[in-house]
Formats: sequence, structure tokens, C-alpha cells
Amino acid sequence: MKKKFKKNIRSRTPTLVYFFATWCMPCQSMRPIVEKVKEEMGEVINSLEIDVEIKQGIVKKYKIKGVPTLILFKNGTPLWRHTGVMPSEDIRTAIKEYI
Repeated sequence: MKKKFKKNIRSRTPTLVYFFATWCMPCQSMRPIVEKVKEEMGEVINSLEIDVEIKQGIVKKYKIKGVPTLILFKNGTPLWRHTGVMPSEDIRTAIKEYI
């Protein structure tokens, strides 16, 4: 997963990374929103899901303090970040600023 993570975030195509925890109720409501955004945006973005309980090295590196957290990467650089539940329209609007 670490190689896949690095490869995806270094892509020229923006990558939306969804940090979540299985015990997190807001994460459970956010998952279908993130899936809808991925479906609607198609090949314009890549996406990954990171379970914060499993990938603690990545969590520490990007200072994830709460879940759900979304980070948009392009060419290895974090461009946008949001923690908490967010409507799909707002996520799409944020992503469109960087594509």
C-alpha cells in the first residue's frame, strides 16, 4: 500500500485521499459522499482510502488529527485539506480549483 500511496499522490492527476476509521460514525456517513464524488469526476481524479488505524505512518506524516479527513494531492504536494463531513458539491468545487 505504501508504494501505491506514493505513486498515486505523485501523479500529475490529482489524487483525493480519504482518511477514515471503521469506528467513526461521521466517516460512515462520509464514505458514500466520497464515492459519489469519485464516480461523478471519473478519470479526472484518482482516489485512495486510508484506514488511520492501519496506516499510522502515513497518518503521522500528514498530521491527521481527526477523521474523516480529505487531502487532495498532485505531484506529491498536498493542495487542499478538509476534516469533517462535507457535501459532495463542496468537495467537487474544491477539487475543480486544482484540475
